[in-house]
Amino acid sequence: MKKILIACFLGGLSLGAFAKLPAPSDEAKAKAAEAAAKTAHAGKMDGYLLCKSQDKVAAHVQKTNKAKAGKPLATAPCADPGKFVYTPPVAAAPVAAAPGTAPAAAPAPAAAPAAAPAKKS
Repeated sequence: MKKILIACFLGGLSLGAFAKLPAPSDEAKAKAAEAAAKTAHAGKMDGYLLCKSQDKVAAHVQKTNKAKAGKPLATAPCADPGKFVYTPPVAAAPVAAAPGTAPAAAPAPAAAPAAAPAKKS
């Protein structure tokens, strides 16, 4: 009996997990967008630093092992992503109708053909 009551109680508590969360506010969306931009920039910066260190190691290997190293491969230069700068996207403002003009009316729906009355037998 106690096991059934405990199971019912826990089942009732778990219903709260199915509740729908409210939509995030505009401020929360802006913070999330900025955090995503910072993360993307950090990834670019990590790639740049890795490229620079690989170039440094390759130059050292070429310098110290001239006989074994062979001909160096041509690679793309490392592109510095620069300092992080975030510019929030500009939200499109709704276009307001000019004063004194009526809004455009929606087209009228097509008239449906009248249904024929059912015949009685």
